[in-house]
Amino acid sequence: MKVAFVSLGCDKNLSDSEHMLYRLQKAGMELVADEKDADVAVVNTCCFIESALQESIDTILEVAKYKTQGNLKGLLVAGCMSERYADEIKSDLPEVDGIIGTNSYDSVVEAIEKIGKEKNISIVKPLTGLPDESVGRVNATGGVYDYLKIAEGCDKHCTYCIIPSLRGNYRSVPMEQLLEEARDLAKNGIQELILVAQETTLYGTDLYGEKKLPELLDRLNEIPELKWIRILYSYPEEIDDALIAAMKRNEKVCHYIDMPIQHADDFVLRRMGRRTSNADIRNKINALREAMPDIAIRTSLIAGFPGETEEMHQEMLTFLKDMNLDRVGVFTYSKEDGTPAATFENQLSEETKEKWRDEIMTLQQGLVFRTNRSLVGKQFDVFVEGYMTEEDVYVGRTYRDAPGVDGLVFFSCEKELISGTIVPVQITGVNEYDLIGEVIL
Repeated sequence: MKVAFVSLGCDKNLSDSEHMLYRLQKAGMELVADEKDADVAVVNTCCFIESALQESIDTILEVAKYKTQGNLKGLLVAGCMSERYADEIKSDLPEVDGIIGTNSYDSVVEAIEKIGKEKNISIVKPLTGLPDESVGRVNATGGVYDYLKIAEGCDKHCTYCIIPSLRGNYRSVPMEQLLEEARDLAKNGIQELILVAQETTLYGTDLYGEKKLPELLDRLNEIPELKWIRILYSYPEEIDDALIAAMKRNEKVCHYIDMPIQHADDFVLRRMGRRTSNADIRNKINALREAMPDIAIRTSLIAGFPGETEEMHQEMLTFLKDMNLDRVGVFTYSKEDGTPAATFENQLSEETKEKWRDEIMTLQQGLVFRTNRSLVGKQFDVFVEGYMTEEDVYVGRTYRDAPGVDGLVFFSCEKELISGTIVPVQITGVNEYDLIGEVIL
């Protein structure tokens, strides 16, 4: 059985995909890169916002054409779209032979083995407990980094978000299981471990009755092969002194945090169902910077939330100017069926949302360029990620940059470097979001 696999969406989805890939290999199935050569294709979908849903549908239809243009005999759809739109997939996408839900990816082999024998295969388990992740995973990032999903689901129920209905309530992965998985990844060449969940900061509260992310960092820091540990998706109201202290004392933990705030106006934050305020966010950023002056802080924002005014938008811009965050991602508000915000009055036009998004990004580009210029002349340890033959330069990342979302460092070196090594690089210039440098021999 030859199987092709397409993984869409976030890094948490990628983690699920890696567990599925391992199960396929263990079952004796051959993984192929091209769908036209496959007997069965699996598409692990995303539908967090409308654009992600459309990408999933387009991908499914693109893969399905190989039923007539290739050898494809079966198409399996997994992930969030299967969880949210199971009935619609069955009725509107006859090209699909089966679906498995977000909490059912440990049944991927079972589903594939049924293709050709049954019609309308559906394995969608309740959003309680966790899939069996004990059998291992395949690294699909193509690099020496990978993601460790430490929890599933979310209890926050922000008014714009469908995650609780797609992934269920917050469920932490037992610590010993995470440590075993981390050790296996490290032994197989992973040197940078990136902790992810819908919210990493609440890790352990459901299992152990208290936050256990600081202890998890302490224990991951002891794994010899790991060089960097990075934390993503930490809600500001849950970042406490214990977490800050753990980040500071563990030398492998990057002084970097992804802290999604979504907005900085108190009225908008309340309508979003967020459990923080402008003042609280400012205080949290100041606390992080006081403990770790070199910390890089990333956030994500939503432009054009229902009821947001020009004055509230300006409050967001003022906040960004004052706090000078290192990394900012901006999304226009997406009206998602089934969320409270979709029923709110004063929905804004796409034109207004896009205008405000562009204004935020223009401001942030200037702030980042100014920050990057201040780094010229400084030295950083850089993770080598590859070599660009045409430009005759190496490419890598500093601790300030998470893969796929942040900037890069382009640098020259007279010696041949191996991907996955860490080298000292002096910054000599900037290029928008990226840095330029040279290795210090």
